[in-house]
Amino acid sequence: MPSLPNNDGGERRRLIAVVGSGSEPHADIARPLGRWLAHEGYHLLSGGGQGVMAETAVGFRSVLERGGLAIGILPGLAKDGKIAAPPGYPNPSTDLAIRTHLPLTGAEGQSPMSRNAIIVLTADAVVALPGAEGTRSEIELALAHHVPLLLFSPGGEWAAYEDRAPAASRLEEVFAWVGEAAPKSR
Repeated sequence: MPSLPNNDGGERRRLIAVVGSGSEPHADIARPLGRWLAHEGYHLLSGGGQGVMAETAVGFRSVLERGGLAIGILPGLAKDGKIAAPPGYPNPSTDLAIRTHLPLTGAEGQSPMSRNAIIVLTADAVVALPGAEGTRSEIELALAHHVPLLLFSPGGEWAAYEDRAPAASRLEEVFAWVGEAAPKSR
């Protein structure tokens, strides 16, 4: 895949969405994945919340010489006539929080009133870590919209989708897949 030009004729950094549990951090896989993405020059895209989203961003931001940003697409809730992100959003390791008016999450993640479509359609590639209904909706959106998707399923969490998308059980497999699915600009 060729590099993507910017309006100024330069090349843009690739955005890799990491989706997964909003409550379980899976730090043993999320942090090293975040560090690797930062070292390789990617932007990190997530839902900007807790769990996997926060842990991947912690790993990403631990690389001081990184060129990319940890970007979070946040849900929005109406409160006192204003739209605000729910508690825990954005996590402290999000560099750029993009606030939305879209309140639905979890099992309602495929709804037009969820930010999940923005996350998936903005990404050059999606890596799905273990998660629940919200992650499942992001997997299904990536499949429906033909966005490159890798199921990072060390315990077989996403076996039901392995006939429709490639799967990995080790970080080294994830790194190789991202490098092929979304080659970084040189």
